[in-house]
Amino acid sequence: MPRIKSAKKAMRQARSRTIRNKDQRSALRTAVKRVRTATGPAAAQAYAAAVQLLDRAARKGLIHKNNAARHKSRLAAFVKSHAK
Repeated sequence: MPRIKSAKKAMRQARSRTIRNKDQRSALRTAVKRVRTATGPAAAQAYAAAVQLLDRAARKGLIHKNNAARHKSRLAAFVKSHAK
């Protein structure tokens, strides 16, 4: 346990950031899974929601911007191939 006041505060901040990041990462993964399991027009709606979460995660630094772009590209190809 830290003894210094600033170290205690840093520990509190790290704990809250870890919880927030974990929740956001979980929501992101769930959104991607929803796209992969959806069919027809529901897949397009799920894709739109996933893209929004991916862009936000990249903007906030949760994931790298190229990682978000790669996911969006692959999901778009998946939705396009399964739209038939």
